[in-house]
Amino acid sequence: MSRDTGRFTVLHLSDVHATETGLLYGSVDGAGRIERVGDYAVAAGVTPEVVLITGDLIERGNPGAYPAVAAACRRLEDRLGAPVLTVLGNHDDPVAARKLPHHGAGHFAAHDVDGTRVIRLDSHRGVLDPAQLDWLADELARPAAHGSVIALHHAPLASPLPTLRRQGLANADALLELLRGSDVRAILAGHYHHSLSASVQGIPVFVGPSLAYHQVMDAGPDAVAGHDSPMFSLVQITSDGVSASAIALHSPDPLFTQPITRPAQKATHVS
Repeated sequence: MSRDTGRFTVLHLSDVHATETGLLYGSVDGAGRIERVGDYAVAAGVTPEVVLITGDLIERGNPGAYPAVAAACRRLEDRLGAPVLTVLGNHDDPVAARKLPHHGAGHFAAHDVDGTRVIRLDSHRGVLDPAQLDWLADELARPAAHGSVIALHHAPLASPLPTLRRQGLANADALLELLRGSDVRAILAGHYHHSLSASVQGIPVFVGPSLAYHQVMDAGPDAVAGHDSPMFSLVQITSDGVSASAIALHSPDPLFTQPITRPAQKATHVS
């Protein structure tokens, strides 16, 4: 937790869907959009403690895109002075993904970031296997100084969209039971390509929107469609609670700009 702000800030990205060549759907430059998040953060003065990318780093069948994604993550890490941690999604290739930073020794791990424990889980098969759950139970048996944040691709709750309702984590009940009474402050996930917030067993769950495309929410019960509306989230954890804000990567022209008058500061006299 930052000594200056009293909060732990996470830039939460998800569902990048980078391709080896060309643009996904003629529009989406996945690795380039990671770079643009860095531009936004620098321009807005956002200083996160960590960046979390919750899976689907590549479009399925494009393992050659990992070097560009890895390079974009390293550049983002250097620009923001914060670790960039990634987890795998169902589009990811677990063998080729070992090129990513922090994945050489495995696809799930715990990281101490300024006293907050960030736990990466691997749900690329849509489920957390027993060995991973056993490891997580052992890890959570030791509380962290400022609590824990869990990052995985498949959310442990359902989407409201009929086409995605069964696409969450298959063994969500096993995960949530394991987390009961733990020091977990928040669960961050992706996969749905739309933002979703909930509280499950008292733990806030934030599903981040996608950097690639946003679900057309009224596409109907038998179809999925996407807007070219890339988004990411700003998650802030304090001693009092947790909040998440979805932020559009595209910047339309403002309807208006109104200057803010700030109160004058009182002069300080030294005798």
